[in-house]
Amino acid sequence: MSEPELDSFLAGQRVVTCATIGPNGRPHLVPLWYVRRGPAIACWTYARSQKTANLRRRPLATLQFEAGESYPELRGATMECDARLIDDVADVADIGLALTLRYLPGEHALSDEHALSDEHPPAEATPDMRAFVQSQAHKRVGILFTPTHTVTWDHRKLGGQY
Repeated sequence: MSEPELDSFLAGQRVVTCATIGPNGRPHLVPLWYVRRGPAIACWTYARSQKTANLRRRPLATLQFEAGESYPELRGATMECDARLIDDVADVADIGLALTLRYLPGEHALSDEHALSDEHPPAEATPDMRAFVQSQAHKRVGILFTPTHTVTWDHRKLGGQY
């Protein structure tokens, strides 16, 4: 995928699979919601989670984004990343609010077709959303994944020739 294609693809996906290295040396895989921060991917998680412990020990991760139901439709990206844990509560809340707006459920959500595109910015945060995020931020950490190497694929471009 070209850079614009990758940007569009990432904007249209909802879940990233994050791989860290567990204490036994084996990969630890978890799904995460995410928001883009420039070239980086930002997430939040519980401060006491296994992925947080893994990243404190070794701040490296691989992220995988994927889509497609059949082989000719498969597309995705894998990013090897340096990870930085964010402990500052205000910064964690900022990531949490961005996630809340991106994944906003219910009547305030934009349709999936438009919710994640740059042409349709997220809804405004309500006081209740802000209060919820603040109540969660003190027990969470933010994670900023900065890609160091990216590989993409898009089987739709193969035109049925494998």
